[in-house]
Amino acid sequence: MMEIADEITIPAPRVEVYAALNDIAILKACIPGCESLERESDTKLVAKVTLKIGPVKAKFNGTVMLDQSKVPDGFSLSGEGEGGLAGFAKGGADVTLTEDGETTILHYSAKAETGGKIAQLGGRLITSTAKKLSKAFFEKFEKIMTGEFEVEQTS
Repeated sequence: MMEIADEITIPAPRVEVYAALNDIAILKACIPGCESLERESDTKLVAKVTLKIGPVKAKFNGTVMLDQSKVPDGFSLSGEGEGGLAGFAKGGADVTLTEDGETTILHYSAKAETGGKIAQLGGRLITSTAKKLSKAFFEKFEKIMTGEFEVEQTS
């Protein structure tokens, strides 16, 4: 089990940040290697993601469950992905959104666990990959929120 935590400041009000974090088109654009993301219900998303972890390239089919009981201060999500022969990954994240004037401080802490071939790659490689992926997600999210990157909305 590994844990990652970080915080970024987003130049938008909390209500907008929260809405964007629940926008399928934005999430799909932010998730590294995401090929498809669909909403099955208010609290369940289904994703297909291809990731390269060290020498192993795996296609994951996964589900993400959202817990929105702490809205608008934040929310939690948990997910698991099945990568066939490569193994599996599961984890979760708690996101808190704190209003700070015109900006929002987004803090996240994530936990992840892997099994199968991926788990044999060693903790350090998995942790550094997870850090890189979460950093990529939030950097892209920040660019979308500042208007540096535009997301095509699909209706």
